[in-house]
Amino acid sequence: MTDSYDDIIHLPRPISKTRPKMAPTLRAAQFSPFAALTGYEAAIKETARLTDSRVELDEGMQDILRVRLQTIEERIKDGPEVTITYFKPDPKKAGGAYIKACGRVRKVDEYKRSLRLDDGQEIPLDEVTDIEGELFDPKWVPE
Repeated sequence: MTDSYDDIIHLPRPISKTRPKMAPTLRAAQFSPFAALTGYEAAIKETARLTDSRVELDEGMQDILRVRLQTIEERIKDGPEVTITYFKPDPKKAGGAYIKACGRVRKVDEYKRSLRLDDGQEIPLDEVTDIEGELFDPKWVPE
């Protein structure tokens, strides 16, 4: 039984005189899987990522925060350590996250409406939802 390729099966492979030999990694890339929907995975992960919604403070809590900020301004030279909870809006979607920052207050800037901690972190006053610390304890004595 003779096959139709018997006359060429033992000949050497032809080598191009004009094109260089392709590297094995580039040759393999021709057969790698193709992602038809680039960015789809990232879009799904972004949609699934959860954010918190902003809570509007009632007037009673706003008054408490105002008094606590005033207390901080009055005793800023004592260097009281506080824990501030504030809302950080998400840049990509609705909502955001509640973050707690601890440190000593360096400056309360009414013009910029911000509060600066000793580590340089600046917190927008309009986003502050809670301020805690020994400073608000009636038994607190400056160090």
